[in-house]
Amino acid sequence: MTKLKISKTIAGKTAVKAFLAVALLAGPAVGSAGDVSASGVKATAAPVMTDNLAKFGLKKAMDLPVTLESEGLSYTLHKIMIYDFKSPEVKKLQKLYGFQNSTDIIDSPKYFIWTKVTLENKTGKTLIGSGSDIERIVPLRFKSGTVTDPIWPRKYAAKTNSAEALWSYNLKPGEKITSYLGYVYADDFNFFVLRMFYGKKVVEKFVVPE
Repeated sequence: MTKLKISKTIAGKTAVKAFLAVALLAGPAVGSAGDVSASGVKATAAPVMTDNLAKFGLKKAMDLPVTLESEGLSYTLHKIMIYDFKSPEVKKLQKLYGFQNSTDIIDSPKYFIWTKVTLENKTGKTLIGSGSDIERIVPLRFKSGTVTDPIWPRKYAAKTNSAEALWSYNLKPGEKITSYLGYVYADDFNFFVLRMFYGKKVVEKFVVPE
């Protein structure tokens, strides 16, 4: 009986550590999946938080996820969380993935933007690129004349198609990757638009109108 109790305790601790790791990867604001009360009735599931745009005065016209598609390339934004660059959340992400304190374009970031995305290849060719290519194809814009810049996860930069922190990708026809991509930003917030520059036309969706 003693051995059985010890095994249960160890298993419980392992499960808790695994849950915490997933929670941090998904972002601090992960919604609850609900629970079962003492009466045996399952509680109502709390909504999953997909963004914190309201914190910056941005009122959404549409909810996430948002998908843009052009000529066989599909990009879906599932989640976007904006943090002060000096916040504890960002320090944890830097420790986990090796994000630096600046980029070649933005040397003094004000914000760190953590996104969950899916990139799907429905074309007839292999797509190879990096976080910089994703920013070029689908830039995220919050104010006219300003830019966001993808920041590379040093510890994962050599891993292709990483599901934890995306940088380099290699997608054959029919393949897709869901992962997390970080950006830095150094300006204010007036709106939020995603534009896809792929092929002969530009596809755009204003999550927060101008």
